Amino acid sequence: MAIESVGGSLVSKIAELLAEPVKKQFRYMFCFDNFVQEFNEQVRSLVLAFYHLQVTVDVATKNAEEIEIYVNTWLQDAKKALALYGLQDVVNVATKNAEEIEIDVNKWLEDAKNEMEGVNHLENEKGKCFTWCPKWIRQIKYNKALEKKTETLRKLEEEGKKFQKVAHKVPLQDIEFLPSKELTPSESSKEAFEQIMKALKDDNINMIGLYGIGGVGKTTLVKEVGRRAKETQLIDEVLLATVSQNPNVKNIQDRMAESLGLQFDVKTKEGRADRLWQRLKTEKKLLVILDDVWQDVNLKEIGIPFGDDHRGCKVLLTTRGRDICFHMQCQQQVPLSILSENEAWALFKINAGLRDEDSNLNTVAEEVARECQGLPIALVTVGRALRDKSTVEWEVASKQFKNSQFQHMELIGEQKNAYAYLKRLRHSN
Repeated sequence: MAIESVGGSLVSKIAELLAEPVKKQFRYMFCFDNFVQEFNEQVRSLVLAFYHLQVTVDVATKNAEEIEIYVNTWLQDAKKALALYGLQDVVNVATKNAEEIEIDVNKWLEDAKNEMEGVNHLENEKGKCFTWCPKWIRQIKYNKALEKKTETLRKLEEEGKKFQKVAHKVPLQDIEFLPSKELTPSESSKEAFEQIMKALKDDNINMIGLYGIGGVGKTTLVKEVGRRAKETQLIDEVLLATVSQNPNVKNIQDRMAESLGLQFDVKTKEGRADRLWQRLKTEKKLLVILDDVWQDVNLKEIGIPFGDDHRGCKVLLTTRGRDICFHMQCQQQVPLSILSENEAWALFKINAGLRDEDSNLNTVAEEVARECQGLPIALVTVGRALRDKSTVEWEVASKQFKNSQFQHMELIGEQKNAYAYLKRLRHSN
């Protein structure tokens, strides 16, 4: 009795296991239209999934966000899969909207349906002609292949739905550290550059001060230092913030956070300093450039870890007075001097477009160049302003310079500082 019971259970189990495959075989034989419909609907679903993801990617790209690698990979895989079925034009969504995509997909589905019906009709005809290869065998093979394609597309679509995000924001490249044409080569700038680069390599130096009068080219020089330090991998991250005469701590914090891709989730100055502090400590080799410093700067108030708090952090500041370098306890103090007379004249000639054969004009131009007192910013600005002017206009400009009258010049930023210095220099003589 027990044996019969076991035998019955075994037979029942075998029948149960065989039932599903048998049902599948019958489905492969008699449900051609169902397989076609499932495949077409899956294609439609994948096209729409591709479209919506691509639109999201396009928006992220326009916002200067970086697309995740796995998203780009999925889009390429989906595009290749759909291209196999003649949908390469449909998935080109650059100039299409959702309504146009729907129209294209529906048209494709209609064409696909007609094509499938043609295939089915052909199979029936083949069944009549080739009795040695029954139609139902070919039907099973065809439906199995169709089912496999449908499953492949379904898995691809499901994979695309798992993405938590399609892109992320990355720190934008600071245009300050792009190669600059404004860097004026001179003996003083070369020497200053070499001193600063050497100090950056010295583990015992973490505070460097570059000092010189307004308009001498301090800002341009430290930008070049930052660019070269990062380019040679001497420094991992370079941050630049302008301090100015009336420093605004929050503005300085914002500038640094923007370069780092850091978003503050706190509003207080102290809270932001703490977030910035923690973020900067993750950088192994860091250079913070504080430009145009007029007074002592409280680094901790800003959120800059320094000294024993972060041995890999170096601070490079620019200032007009050497006394600030002393107050900020700069271990390396680097002067940046005005150009020599020959250097100044060479720079002025280039920017004014002067030629050696213009002896009469050059005589007046030399007078104007000397009035610029060797300041690169003054030499460049004045030279460009007088480029292609007549000798009479040059003579007028020379007189205005001697009388400290620069009404014909539009001055901004450091240019104002340069001319202000020239005025003070003349009044003191």
